[in-house]
Amino acid sequence: MWWYELFGFLLRFHWISAICFIIGFILIILEMFTPGFGVAGVSGIILLVLGIMFTARNFLEAIVMIAIVLIIAGVLLAIFFRLASKGKLNNKIILVDKMNKEAGFVGRSEPQSFLGKEGVAVTMLRPSGTINIDGTKLDVVAEGEFIPRGTRVKVIKVEGIRIIVKKAE
Repeated sequence: MWWYELFGFLLRFHWISAICFIIGFILIILEMFTPGFGVAGVSGIILLVLGIMFTARNFLEAIVMIAIVLIIAGVLLAIFFRLASKGKLNNKIILVDKMNKEAGFVGRSEPQSFLGKEGVAVTMLRPSGTINIDGTKLDVVAEGEFIPRGTRVKVIKVEGIRIIVKKAE
């Protein structure tokens, strides 16, 4: 009956370690293919470490098992990068839609079109604030002076998306 006790001991610990390895690798794969905060990846690593602790009988076996786990994780990572470079991942990870003018997306109106136009200061410009030009509210910067609310202003310069104004004459 010694074989029954030995089989029971091996069955008990090897099933636990096998379950830890399987669930650990599944969680790591899940972490690779779904964006998140790392809960699945950290849980997978913890389960892999537990699997190694349950299985390894000495330090040398633990080192060998760590090397095997790292090789398997490297192969999984290589497969992930290969799929990512071929564009076969789902759209949650890689943005495939282009947001450009041709597709109808406009993030901000062209600030160059406001050059030379006049509007009214909606907020105090000290030196930054908001103005209204023909019903369009714009974030602007006053040229060197405080401009009170309600004052007529003129766009004198546009630097990228920065619009610079001064009091209208």
